[in-house]
This record gives sequence, C-alpha cells and structure tokens, in this order.
Amino acid sequence: MQMEKHGHKHHGKSTRDILDPKTVLSAMGLKQGQTLMDAGCGDGHISLVASSLVGTEGKIFSLDVYQPSLDQLNTEIKKEGINNISPILADMTVMIPLDDESVDKCVMANVLHGFAAEGTLNLPLSEIKRILKPGGTFAVVEFIKVVGPPGPSYDVRLTPENVEKILLEHGFKIGGTTEVGKYHYLVESFKK
Repeated sequence: MQMEKHGHKHHGKSTRDILDPKTVLSAMGLKQGQTLMDAGCGDGHISLVASSLVGTEGKIFSLDVYQPSLDQLNTEIKKEGINNISPILADMTVMIPLDDESVDKCVMANVLHGFAAEGTLNLPLSEIKRILKPGGTFAVVEFIKVVGPPGPSYDVRLTPENVEKILLEHGFKIGGTTEVGKYHYLVESFKK
C-alpha cells in the first residue's frame, strides 16, 4: 500500500446515496427566486434539487474543478430541460468567477476538509465572502468525525467546532449546527 501525504482528492465519490439534498437545502432555508452557489458541486446532485426550489426566477451556479463531474451535470441538465443551473469549471483556490455580492446562499458539501488538509482555505473563503450578498448564508456540510467508510479518512475530517473556528477566523458569523443525515452535519454561517 502506498503512503499518501498529500493524497486528498477534491473529486471523491458522489454522496448522492448518503446525503439528501432536500434536507441540506431545507436546513439552509433556500427559497424561491434566490441565487445559490454550489461550491465543489461534483455531479451536481444538490444543484439539481435546488433548481426546482429556486424556480424560474432563481439561479444556481455549480462550481467544480473537475470537468468530468460537470460533464455529468451538463448531461442531466440537458436531459431534464433545466434552464437555471450554470455549471462553471473553476478552481476556488485561484478565484471564483462570479460578481461581488451576487449570491444569496452558498453550500459547500464535503469540500472544506480538503482545503483544510491542503492548507488552501484562505482564497476560497475570502472569495465566498466576496460573492455573497450582505447577510448571505454560507452552509458547510461535512462528514461527522468518525472512522469511515463512507467518507474521507479520519485524519482529514473536521468536527463542527473545527468548522466554526475556521469560519469565525475568516470573518463569518456562526448560525448553528444541524444534523443533515446519518453521516453528515451542516454548519450555517452568515456574511457579516
């Protein structure tokens, strides 16, 4: 077995079977007409459910660094005839190609632990703060810190307290933590 020091990958398996997007989106209070950024959207299973919640007046920006995941999302968008999701290939450790204060809510599911493990938190979090409207919601979903599977290795998992500390250090106001499934919790925060 090969030792991996920096072996964390941003494009892990889909959590489609173990994380219910409706539970996540309901916990963060996504409403009709809002704009959501799905940060590190993977195959877009959260974006696809959010699409019907925000309706025709709403907009979803689905960002991922992994083109094959976006290709999968694009296929589903075309198949379902969805018009309010924009898949965007972007590396959040470089920049988020969206306008300042253009997003009501941002969800980041099973991604923050990777940035934390790689020491690349600063840029993605400052970019999320930049694109969120004042008072906008940033919801971080992570695997509960237990020995898996499913999910990443124990050493890179974050506790809700770890997530809150990271968010506070980056200028977000903490709203609270909610269980959003057997394996996941959500920490809600707001742009000050």
